[in-house]
Order: sequence, then structure tokens, then C-alpha cells
Amino acid sequence: MLMLFSFISPAYAQAANPSPLGSIAQFAPLILIFVVFYFLLIRPQQQRQKELKQALRQLKRGDRVVTAGGILATVQKVREDSNEVELEIAPNVRVTALKETISSVLKRPAAAETKPPAKTAGD
Repeated sequence: MLMLFSFISPAYAQAANPSPLGSIAQFAPLILIFVVFYFLLIRPQQQRQKELKQALRQLKRGDRVVTAGGILATVQKVREDSNEVELEIAPNVRVTALKETISSVLKRPAAAETKPPAKTAGD
């Protein structure tokens, strides 16, 4: 019987004197993991979603877009009264798509970038 109490008494002694710092220390790694996940994964994804929504609001004719299916297209018409856009995926091939299916808006090249470089007298 004495042997049985020798195993139980240390367990009771540990549980009888819990320190408040000990319970916080148990959850500190979980809290730290959540904070790291928030700043490395959740917050950047929210920023990208916000930027995409802004780009979809500013969508106009001539913009190059990528759909969720991976199709590159040029915007031909944006219907303001609905969430539909008309996209040209090939010459004279137009489809109607929902704005939500556009996964990214590609930057339009500036007018100066599309012009060929000017030739100099020495060329």
C-alpha cells in the first residue's frame, strides 16, 4: 500500500500548486504559431484579394486578364449593370464571363514601351 501512495502523491503535489504562468506557457507555442500563420499566410492573402477586387472594379476595355481556367483574354466590354464581361480569347472569338472568374488582371503596356526604339543616325 505504501508503494501505491508513493506514485500518487507526486501527481497530487504537482496538481495542487498550479502556477498561472505555467498554463500560459503551455499555450504560448500555439499562440505564436497562430501569429506567424496570420502574418505569413492570412494577411498577405487578404491583401491580394483586396487588390484583385479593386482591379476588377477598374476593369476597362483593352485590359488583359487571366481567367480562373487559365485562359488569357482581352476585355472587350464591361457591363456595368451586371457582373459580366465580354472577353476576346482569340481573334473574333468572344465569350461572356463573370468578373469573379477573373483571377488576375495583367498590366497594360505603357505607350512608350510598345513603340519600337528610335533609330539613330549611326544605325
